[in-house]
Amino acid sequence: MESKMKKCSATETRVADVLLAPDAVPAKVTAHVAECEPCAAELEELRATMALLDTWEAPEPSPYFLTRLKVRLHEERQAAPAGWFERLRARFTYGPHLHTRPMAAMALTVVLLLGGGTYLGMTNWEQPAAPPQAAVVHDLQLLDNNAQLLDQLESISSTDNNNEN
Repeated sequence: MESKMKKCSATETRVADVLLAPDAVPAKVTAHVAECEPCAAELEELRATMALLDTWEAPEPSPYFLTRLKVRLHEERQAAPAGWFERLRARFTYGPHLHTRPMAAMALTVVLLLGGGTYLGMTNWEQPAAPPQAAVVHDLQLLDNNAQLLDQLESISSTDNNNEN
């Protein structure tokens, strides 16, 4: 059963090829579709769908459609937009498109330069990185700090003992 499911999933993508280009399909796929009931049912569904699509006819467009579209576009171009944003949108929508790419490239360049400059200004790239310390130096510094701490604790305990006496 499991091997049959593997065969069906392998030939699932080729079932449409059996219908559309039967010469290009390997004989194994054609034999499987002939033997396998689910694959044969899927092939019949595809045949029924294609037959239904063959009977469909596209509706004829109205003979005055293009004329009305041209008049509507002319009216939209002639109407004055209300505000600055509408004028800009109308210019990009109805105007010549030769100037939009250079303007977009220039705007993107300005945005990238400002964003990069802001990023560099916020981060401190001018400050050199601290030189890495060797592990031995770091350990000696820790021991020195511990010795100083122990000296401070001894001085505190000695002053406490002197105050009690």
